[in-house]
Amino acid sequence: TLQLDADKALSTKTVIYAAGTQCRRLGVAGEQELLGRGVSYCAVCDGGFFREKDIAVIGGGDTALKDALYLSAICRKVYLIHRRDSFRGSADKLSKCEQTDNIEIIRSAVCREICGESSVTGIIIEQNGERRRTECSGVFAAVGMAPSTKLINDIVKLDEKGCIEAGEDCVTSAEGIFAAGDIRTKPLRQIVTACSDGANAASSAKNYILSE
Repeated sequence: TLQLDADKALSTKTVIYAAGTQCRRLGVAGEQELLGRGVSYCAVCDGGFFREKDIAVIGGGDTALKDALYLSAICRKVYLIHRRDSFRGSADKLSKCEQTDNIEIIRSAVCREICGESSVTGIIIEQNGERRRTECSGVFAAVGMAPSTKLINDIVKLDEKGCIEAGEDCVTSAEGIFAAGDIRTKPLRQIVTACSDGANAASSAKNYILSE
């Protein structure tokens, strides 16, 4: 039984949970205003729009390092900006970034503002107490994802990132509950993979009902 509110409940044999995730924001001026006009949270989705242009990747984990490497093959210049001196991502990926000619790593620096009117034209970076402007056409924020598991996190098993543990069949640790889309453990989070999850979850739910 699902308690929808104080006065309404829904009885069901299965639940497909597809609440998705939220990209963590940088929280700086210009980010919301220029979203989709140079500000992106998915290098694989939007990297092609910045071919042969200068862009900035902000973050210090594996996602930021992977994004920088991916974009280095498309873009003219990649600024990899991290607020700390050391990176949280794997040493192997960091080494590859350091050896890639068109990736410039800027450590101990914070993005304070994203500049531009109709599109991104640059960012303001603060480093060692001083601020400077770096020209770029795109900003890729890679500072993590926040899975929307508040309603279910005490029911199903989660991985270390807070995503629901479920394979390609979308079966979770809780009987009758299936997870589809970005909310589940998976290597690639895009609309096309979420759509396929929906089909797999529906099939698994049907098989579960028929097996009862």
